[in-house]
Amino acid sequence: MTESEQITDDGGGPEGSADISDSTRDTIVMVGLMGAGKTSIGRRLATRLGLPFVDADDAIEEAAKSSISDIFERLGEESFRDGERRVIARLLDDSPIVLATGGGAFMDPDTRALIAAKGISIWLRADIDTLVRRTSRREDRPLLKNGDPRKILTNLMNLRYPIYAQADITVDSLDGPAEETLQQVLDALEAYRTAEKT
Repeated sequence: MTESEQITDDGGGPEGSADISDSTRDTIVMVGLMGAGKTSIGRRLATRLGLPFVDADDAIEEAAKSSISDIFERLGEESFRDGERRVIARLLDDSPIVLATGGGAFMDPDTRALIAAKGISIWLRADIDTLVRRTSRREDRPLLKNGDPRKILTNLMNLRYPIYAQADITVDSLDGPAEETLQQVLDALEAYRTAEKT
């Protein structure tokens, strides 16, 4: 990888500001497979909590001046994960936000340790039918381009779900209204913070 192709990270956190109460002092990190609803629910959660929302994939594309698919094709997954790790580390050092991460981010031990130290992780757990249905709506999924999406997603579930289970909070992401899932996330977050204080 040449110097010009590297994913650089020159800072620059999310725009906007919000009054952050003690209850939202930590960055909330959404984890899960593609199609689990991390961005959709994350945006709604950020609005409800009065926090900025950042999609890590968008931040990576901005840092690399290239799309995720292009990074995968030109540089490979290893280089992408390295850049992803650096960008997420910087975002975790910023003021509290709601951060949606890519499906593979939480699999990296260093990234997982950073999230555990500086944030609250929420795993949006979805079943295979839900994931296949949701991911079929978009064509910018590099891991699904070469093969049967259901088989690929099933393999990813088997590999990643045991690791995702290490998240602080788990919420099932069903195909009902997004507001229902959001409320489950809010309830689980409140219960988690209450338990932390006892």
